[in-house]
Amino acid sequence: MYFLSSQVAHFFDDLESIKTRLNELLHDLQGWVQQAFGFSARKQTQMINEAANNSKGMIGQTLSGVLGILSVVFLIPVYVFLLMLYKTLILNFLYEVFSEENQTKVAEILTETKGAIQSYIVGLLIETGIVAVLNSAALLLLGVQNAILIGVIGAILNLLPYIGGLVAIALPVLMATVTQDGYTTQLLILAAYAVIQFLDNNIFVPRIVSSKVQINALISIVIVLLGAALWGVPGMFLSIPFIAVLKIIFDRIDGLKPWGKLLGDNVPTEHMGQLKRFNRRKNKTAK
Repeated sequence: MYFLSSQVAHFFDDLESIKTRLNELLHDLQGWVQQAFGFSARKQTQMINEAANNSKGMIGQTLSGVLGILSVVFLIPVYVFLLMLYKTLILNFLYEVFSEENQTKVAEILTETKGAIQSYIVGLLIETGIVAVLNSAALLLLGVQNAILIGVIGAILNLLPYIGGLVAIALPVLMATVTQDGYTTQLLILAAYAVIQFLDNNIFVPRIVSSKVQINALISIVIVLLGAALWGVPGMFLSIPFIAVLKIIFDRIDGLKPWGKLLGDNVPTEHMGQLKRFNRRKNKTAK
């Protein structure tokens, strides 16, 4: 919090210089467009205004989508409060739905489900912390101003798939553009963030987040993609805890135990088909 607060204060101190530098860059860009394509500054302004008028519908859709996400975020505390308020009612319902001989299994499933979801949240926080450290370290090494603030914001935005990652990359590139000369730093930022995103998507999420819920890396990647295809951004967040709950249920039902093993991260050392063939040959030889 100390580093973040100092970075925020430093950012507001440099806000005027950033605005001045941004205006200079826009002026240089207008001059380059005028020399390269023959469009005057007035013509460029007119084209920008026309493009803005034509994109009002898209802007409206984007704003409505953002407001929809914010409304869900604000409603989450209400949902949590109601679930806690009716916790006993819901648990009693689950116990009464199943027969008495299965109530022990129901209790085990509910207990493990609670632990799996808590572990998933812990894994998500650990993964976000690692990404924040890597982002901040890379930006500090490249000499980007407000590196810690931008790195932490990028890690938080990384929780939002696709859009969050793009915004997280755009922030340090924009900061480097308005505070430094040349374009070497921007290219290095893109390279560093590409490496961090590769590590996050292929190592941190499968091994840290998924391992907390005992789901193997292949299933976790596939289920996240399926969740995105079915339910969009919320589906990407809910897919791993959802499949973790399914694994807990599969492990408690005899006919579904093979599916639970398929979802888990315990890799067998022997091929069952080869083992069966070996046993058959051994039995034939003994006879």
